[in-house]
Amino acid sequence: RQAKMVLADVMEDLQEHGVDFDHDLAVGMMVEVPAAVMMIDHFVKEVDFLSIGTNDLVQYTLAVDRSNKDVVALYNAADPAVLKLIGMTLEAARAKSVPTNLCGQMSGSPTYTMLLLGLGLRQFSVTPSAIPEIKKVCRSVTIEQCEQTAGRAQSMENARDIKAYLKEELRKHVPELAQ
Repeated sequence: RQAKMVLADVMEDLQEHGVDFDHDLAVGMMVEVPAAVMMIDHFVKEVDFLSIGTNDLVQYTLAVDRSNKDVVALYNAADPAVLKLIGMTLEAARAKSVPTNLCGQMSGSPTYTMLLLGLGLRQFSVTPSAIPEIKKVCRSVTIEQCEQTAGRAQSMENARDIKAYLKEELRKHVPELAQ
């Protein structure tokens, strides 16, 4: 709300000075910490779009510094808590028709593409080099297959099993991308 007030003030100043600008500027937010997800049902009423930043979301959810070599092995995007937070965000956004994308390492990894599609994600922000692989997965599966994959993954209790399952599903549907 505060950012929107600042934006309104700047727009007013621009208008007073005769500077042309986009009056319909979309305002969104990054979802990068668990606290943002816990309040997401309030935030979706205020924004035009969301972007889930998975690198920070994983780090802050698991309290693991991904740059610390002593604990980096504990950093795992497949952790059930991380998946639950992503699912909660997508569900709240879908309920209010707020477009949502996902960025970070998770979005550019084919291992997670079916899961993310199954959770309802339809916009991925990836590095240019990852586009062909992510497109290949998207073109090789159905949403129903992805929803089944997501449902099964969400029923699992640990990151190791979830990641192994996601890799197996990728191997089954897009064998040339399985690692």
